[in-house]
Amino acid sequence: MYFWEQSVTSEKYFIPFIEKFKNITVDTEMLEIGCGDGGNLLPFVKRNCKVTAVDRATSRIEKAREFFTGHGYKVHLVQADIFDVTDIGLFDIILMNDVIEHIHDKALLLEILKKLLKPGGIIFLGFPAWQMPFGGHQQICRNPIISRMPFIHLFPKSIYKLMLITFNERDSIVQELLSIREARITIEMYRRLVNRQNFQVLYERFYLINPHYEIKFKLRPVILPRFLGGIPIIRNFFITSCFSVLKSSNN
Repeated sequence: MYFWEQSVTSEKYFIPFIEKFKNITVDTEMLEIGCGDGGNLLPFVKRNCKVTAVDRATSRIEKAREFFTGHGYKVHLVQADIFDVTDIGLFDIILMNDVIEHIHDKALLLEILKKLLKPGGIIFLGFPAWQMPFGGHQQICRNPIISRMPFIHLFPKSIYKLMLITFNERDSIVQELLSIREARITIEMYRRLVNRQNFQVLYERFYLINPHYEIKFKLRPVILPRFLGGIPIIRNFFITSCFSVLKSSNN
């Protein structure tokens, strides 16, 4: 189900956003980093793009390969950590959605992405602001109570960890959530990062209601109201998703 949810969001929102800056044709070479089961890729594949995708989870790559091969689609799927990947080519479009907030060395990641871009290539990034109600990804908890508690990831680490343990979350989930807490990204962190790495932000959009919630929760996407967007200390608690398009200043 998540695969199809991703494919709908990618078709309806990612592609129109990308096409503001880059035409998608049969000659387009695109790369997704952190592709999971491959749902985001499907609209690109249907346009007969030259599609490559990387994910470090073997099970996810196997599921993606099973789907695309079974439907007669040609996709280059690579099971690897992006930090270890070499010789996969250069790309017109690089897509990363809900991935950068899991990466600890974001500066190195952007350096790698820069090297993977063709001249004139663009990067589409989507991520939740850390301070938003579920910016810590606590919705992955198995306990139905704590998985619905907003803002708990903003508590001091010791209190947050104690809450997770108290609600009997598995150690693997606790460690994953604490890792996300360490790797978190705020809007301000993101802007400083892309500036230091000599990227130009071509476009940026903040959502009060994430476009993915349309297919997942039947909620119409809502762009963050202008009066909230100019007040960072307030704004960041309401941004459920940030869409951003980058271009290398050296490219």
